[in-house]
Amino acid sequence: MMNIKISSVFLILSFLTINLAISQQIEQKMVIELKYLVYIPGGYDVSKETKWPLILFLHGAGERGDNLEMVKRHGPPKLVNEGKKFEFIIVSPQCPARQWWSAEVLNRLLDKLIGEYRIDEERIYLTGLSMGGYGTWDLASTYPDRFSAIAPVCGGGHPELAWNMRHIPAWIFHGEKDEVVPVGLSRVMLNALKKYNPDVKLTVYPEAFHDSWTETYNNPELYEWFLQHKKYKPDTVSTNEKLYESLAGEYHFIYSDRKIIITSSGTNLYAEEIEGLKIPLIPESAYAYHFRNSNGGITFQMNDKGRVTGLIYHHDGELPAQKVK
Repeated sequence: MMNIKISSVFLILSFLTINLAISQQIEQKMVIELKYLVYIPGGYDVSKETKWPLILFLHGAGERGDNLEMVKRHGPPKLVNEGKKFEFIIVSPQCPARQWWSAEVLNRLLDKLIGEYRIDEERIYLTGLSMGGYGTWDLASTYPDRFSAIAPVCGGGHPELAWNMRHIPAWIFHGEKDEVVPVGLSRVMLNALKKYNPDVKLTVYPEAFHDSWTETYNNPELYEWFLQHKKYKPDTVSTNEKLYESLAGEYHFIYSDRKIIITSSGTNLYAEEIEGLKIPLIPESAYAYHFRNSNGGITFQMNDKGRVTGLIYHHDGELPAQKVK
């Protein structure tokens, strides 16, 4: 059975404002309505136990608004509307008018979808075009533990966040003659990811302008590539107390008078700025091994099993720091 549903989710964010005139705190609420299309593949209802892979598709700026028919202009929603069948659940949200994709809102949408549909959380794929390409990079770098593979199309991201996505296979697409989003932005992300992630590649269409999505989403190899990947599962973090003790000490940034002290306590490791806060470096999430501030960062060395084997110190993300005590 093939089924297309139109759904919406209301996400409520609460915050406090201060009215200085009467010195009171007043609680306010902001309600965001996010509409989306859901494609349910044939065979979904055959077995109540089977879980299905999910593609989350983010459209471009031209499809924003409150008319879901606009979302069907490009990408997987267009192909579904033309009768193409997929072996995925496909969810295509619509960004409200004059807004940008919000990683927090999309993350909450994923929570809602997982609660309502039989989604295989080991096979959640993310893709988007133009503004949705930017949204893909942003969402993947903000919530990297959610995705098994990503395919940003003619978008751009933050290369300094490439470390967050080091475990996510990425296939990037762009048109060489794109005058809206320069192809150089995809090349920047490719080069940033290559430092940490060997499973990243870029396809550039030599004669394509901004529309690099038609050829991308018409290519069956993209969907086959998605299904080759499941979410990365690192081994349990090493609990080698002697290793942590060896990493403890005072570090100086090169070309800076800033200092950071690394301390160990049993199987815990912390970074503490001389005049700042103590920050855990051994978290529950395997995707938080990287500690950064405005002056530099700490990166764990890991072996091919995902175990911590050492510590690299960085200044401005590149230059090493020195352990002095």
